[in-house]
Amino acid sequence: MSSGANHQAASPVPPEPFSRGHRSRIAPEEIAVGVVVGRASEYFDFFVFGIASVLVFPRVFFPFADHLHGLLYAFTIFSFAFIARPFGTAFFMTVQRRWGRSVKLTAALFALGTATAGMAFLPNYESIGVLSIYLLAFFRAVQGIGFGGSWDGLPSLLALNVPPHRRGWYAMIGQLGAPIGFLIAAGLFLFLHMSLGTDDFLGWGWRYPFYVAFAVNVVALFARLRLVVTHEYTEMLEEDQLEPISTREMVRSQGYNIFLGAFASLASYALFHIVTVFPLSWVSLQNPQDMDNMLTVQMLGAVVAMVFTVLSGRIADRIGRRTTLGLFAVLIGVFSLFAPFLMGHDADHQDVFIVVGFALLGLSYGQAAGSVTSNFEQRFRYTGAALTTDFAWLFGAAFAPLVALGLSSLFGLVAVTGYLLSGMLCTLLALRINKLLATRD
Repeated sequence: MSSGANHQAASPVPPEPFSRGHRSRIAPEEIAVGVVVGRASEYFDFFVFGIASVLVFPRVFFPFADHLHGLLYAFTIFSFAFIARPFGTAFFMTVQRRWGRSVKLTAALFALGTATAGMAFLPNYESIGVLSIYLLAFFRAVQGIGFGGSWDGLPSLLALNVPPHRRGWYAMIGQLGAPIGFLIAAGLFLFLHMSLGTDDFLGWGWRYPFYVAFAVNVVALFARLRLVVTHEYTEMLEEDQLEPISTREMVRSQGYNIFLGAFASLASYALFHIVTVFPLSWVSLQNPQDMDNMLTVQMLGAVVAMVFTVLSGRIADRIGRRTTLGLFAVLIGVFSLFAPFLMGHDADHQDVFIVVGFALLGLSYGQAAGSVTSNFEQRFRYTGAALTTDFAWLFGAAFAPLVALGLSSLFGLVAVTGYLLSGMLCTLLALRINKLLATRD
């Protein structure tokens, strides 16, 4: 009896990977695919609007303004989605508590896709006047509400179930959706802009990417629902306590963690629109190079960002995610010092700014999600991660094109330097506070 017991103790059945106990029927690769597909579809929606804010909206919805002010008006509406996003998170968390996760995700992605496709049917300013602007602003806000509700908990599930030495690797997986979404959106606009004359492009061609967005969201919805509605997935979320908490309770008990997490990744989010949307607007004003060339270079930059996003996972697993975030925040600050020289010169210098900026974006944004969400108690992580991301976008990226273009038009491109440096300082300060709190605890 004793030897049998000893033999049994010496040869335990090894747990299957990515599980605790019996939860072994969902492979990490399957969850990773759901994360990437979902994020890529959402970012595609947002980048379609961002690119159209430069190429289309100033002439279609703001023909009464000069080009600079048309861009600034478009960027003002661009920010509405980020302002609305936390409200979307709060509303759809309530929906999930009452009707379940699948209902929440279906409704949120339907709102996101419908708002994006709805923009494709908007009459221009010459047809219905200022009402066209109000409708554009309304659909943009609905986009943000839908984006807030599209949080499915998959990244949090990955973070809680992967081995500690692979957390950086899995943290970057969801972030790949951003460059993928931008690459598709920029590619569509490039094709249409090159293939059509100006009148056709502004008349109907620009609407096609907005139609496509709805189809992309339908595919993403089924890909994610296929995973979300399974018994195994629900069981894993429940056992990890990844259930929605009311926003009021979150802010009251975990508000400091939400804002600490948002500011800890501020440099990454500040850089996000400075290398994607802002260069398009600056080039459209200054005309140093052809817009098709700019879109082509940005597509190359998106591929570079994918490579460096993957690399960020390797680096973070070696030196730690917070150290990685702080290190690349400093590099973003250094990069910002060269912004006036690079963006203020010829096409070659601007191309260097974009490609290097995308590389830094991949390295820093690859670890921006969940960098300090480990501070949340386990039952708060599901809602906490969603709200932290919402406020990081709001504080860091929502007004980046508007502020950078507005100030640059008044004071020169040194304003871009100031904007990125402020993001770097916020990141370093938040990481320092986080470290002190961890040491104290």
